[in-house]
Amino acid sequence: MRTERANGGGQTERRDLKVIVGAAIIRDRRVLACARSAPPEVAGMWEFPGGKVEPGEAETDALVRECAEELAVRVQIGDRVGRDVRMAHGRSVLKVYAARLLHDDQPQALEHSALRWLTADELDSVTWLPADAPIVAALRPLLADPRLPTD
Repeated sequence: MRTERANGGGQTERRDLKVIVGAAIIRDRRVLACARSAPPEVAGMWEFPGGKVEPGEAETDALVRECAEELAVRVQIGDRVGRDVRMAHGRSVLKVYAARLLHDDQPQALEHSALRWLTADELDSVTWLPADAPIVAALRPLLADPRLPTD
């Protein structure tokens, strides 16, 4: 993703935003939340699993890879959830996709200090990273939808 902004001399400077992808893994009308273990300033805060899209990698491929690396699970990626969220430092953008577990895989906290399955009513029971908060708001009606399939 490319952006433009004026530098101090009034000239336009172009730079690429790094894309960070996250997975809203949904099972039985609950979403998987993961507690960060590092760095210290965000340890204990909650996020959706995921990570950076590598050069030449599709967003959905990156998300499949990240879920395997972080949780030892295989996932099927679905539709986008919420809007693009600019990260606080302004150099990257978060894009979250709905996902579901495949083959009865069970997530393991390989890179997180804890995992929790949250219903729509439980979403506010954890402290989310600021970038994930707008996604939480978009997830609430999705999780509460009685038409959402249960596994």
